[in-house]
Amino acid sequence: MHAAEPSVRLEQISQECFIQAPPEVVYDYVTQPDRWHEWHPSSLSADTGTTGSLAVGARFSEIIDLLGVRVPMSYRVQVACRPSEFKTVFTSLAVDGTIHYVLQADSGGTRFKRVLTYETELQLATLHERMVALSAIALDQLKHRLENTAFV
Repeated sequence: MHAAEPSVRLEQISQECFIQAPPEVVYDYVTQPDRWHEWHPSSLSADTGTTGSLAVGARFSEIIDLLGVRVPMSYRVQVACRPSEFKTVFTSLAVDGTIHYVLQADSGGTRFKRVLTYETELQLATLHERMVALSAIALDQLKHRLENTAFV
C-alpha cells in the first residue's frame, strides 16, 4: 500500500465593492500592509519596514489569524501600478498564494476588486467558507473606513 499524497487544491475568492473615494485614495490605503489589520479581520499585524505604499519587489511579513491559529506569512510585491493594480505573492507553513487588487474609476468613486488565490494541504472542511466570509467582512469594513474617515 502506498501512502496517500496530500491533496492540494487551488482555491480562489473574488469579491468586489464600490467605494465612494477616488482610486488614488483607495490604492494608497490598501497598499500599506501595516494598515491591513484596520480593515481585514484575519490580519493581526504586518511589518513592511517602511511607510506608505509598497513598490514592486518589496518584501514584508504579516501575522494572520487562520481559524484561531497565529500564522506568520512572508510576502513579495509582484505588481504595483498606482492607482489601478496591486498584487502580492505570499507563502507560509499553512497556505501559499496571491492577493490581487484591481481598482477602476467608477461614477466618482472606485470599483475595488480583491482576488485571493491560495493553496493549502490543510484538510479543513470549513476553511474556504470561512475565508469567503472573512473576505466579505473585510471589503465591508474597507468600504466603511474609506467612506467615513478623512485620510489627509
